[in-house]
Amino acid sequence: MPAAGPKQSFPAYRQALNSIAARTGAPLPSLILSFGILHELTAIAPLFGLFYSFRALGVGERVVALITDVNSNPTTSSIHTPIYDVKDMLKNWVEEGDKWAAKVGRRYGVFGYEKRMPGAADDSLEDFHAPGHIAGDVANAIAAYATTKALLPVRIGASLYLSPIFSRRIIEPIRKSVIRPFRKSDP
Repeated sequence: MPAAGPKQSFPAYRQALNSIAARTGAPLPSLILSFGILHELTAIAPLFGLFYSFRALGVGERVVALITDVNSNPTTSSIHTPIYDVKDMLKNWVEEGDKWAAKVGRRYGVFGYEKRMPGAADDSLEDFHAPGHIAGDVANAIAAYATTKALLPVRIGASLYLSPIFSRRIIEPIRKSVIRPFRKSDP
């Protein structure tokens, strides 16, 4: 059986992507780059916006407490229904957000953490399970992280929708201005 070459891999996807590129009027590599940039922007902007909103409104601690208190009941953890699966997912996001906040906080000296020196041992997991350590800016960061994770379908939809315009208006002009000096001029 002959090995599939790069041109034979995923022909249906390649054809679909090329038709999207032709329909939108933007080259395929530019569309892919646009989607990647927009996907990251739709993660970073809400993260900062939600953090400062939660901070101004003082709701970060309440959101985190609501999620962690609901899941701390041992009688509900043995029941497997879609509602409890969502609650478990939210609790996992809070735990991931706590680890993320500790890592970022120690690296940059934010969220009430002291900045640690580069190369110093990472002891961020030591106080992870300490009772009541999720408060203030740490809680706001965790709530912003979990909310940004929950917005993933909206972020992907927005990135897909805005990719053609971003590609035509931002990426392509930049690409053309970078390539222009290297083009051979006609005599």
